[in-house]
Amino acid sequence: MASKKQKSPPRTYPAHRERQRKRILDAAEKLFVERGIDRVTMAELTVASGLQPSTMYQYFSKKDDIVWAIVGKIMATVSARASEADASAKSALDKIIAFLEYMAEELANQRAQVRFMAQFDAMYSHDWPVERLLTLEAESSNMGSEVFRDLIREGIADGSLRSDLDPDLTMQAIVNAAIGTQRRLASLGSKVELEYGQSIDRLFREAIRVIVLGLRATASPQNEPSTRVKDRKVIPARRIK
Repeated sequence: MASKKQKSPPRTYPAHRERQRKRILDAAEKLFVERGIDRVTMAELTVASGLQPSTMYQYFSKKDDIVWAIVGKIMATVSARASEADASAKSALDKIIAFLEYMAEELANQRAQVRFMAQFDAMYSHDWPVERLLTLEAESSNMGSEVFRDLIREGIADGSLRSDLDPDLTMQAIVNAAIGTQRRLASLGSKVELEYGQSIDRLFREAIRVIVLGLRATASPQNEPSTRVKDRKVIPARRIK
């Protein structure tokens, strides 16, 4: 007697949709970095993803939603790394250093992603409401204002941070200073290197070293972020005529 034909396993539709969504976001991020967010159309994003327009619109109805989905993905990754750092850190200062070190690694290894975020900042400043970003932060990250305040209070209590720091200001100031520097360096790239005669990785690591020096409770070199980078070459400085 012939054996019954085995039934194929049921199609994992949610997994298929997640793959399709990732395909769209990966293609869009690459195109945004190459051409600029404001210069890319929805039609071009559809072609780049390799999907039919009818399929694309099942996932995203407009370009803005794709941009924000990419931002949410990046923020979720940062949040996950921050959680990992929190689990292994011995002090609040260690947590801050781990966050800054991650930003240095991101600048070195994911420069296109950092350039995308710099483009997002420029558009966010005049095209999108702050409420949308606050909602996304609440959904995808643990980097909100209350978390920042608690981190500074923790550092003052455990003795790793200066006692005169302001919990309502300090961490927000650190994040804005670090992000602003990181995204400017990624956006300008070789122009900054020619201007200052140093690699952008080295410039950023020096910036975060200075930030940590201003935070630390003592002048001890303990718990200082590494200033080592793979590329130690000095680039000839631009001549000023």
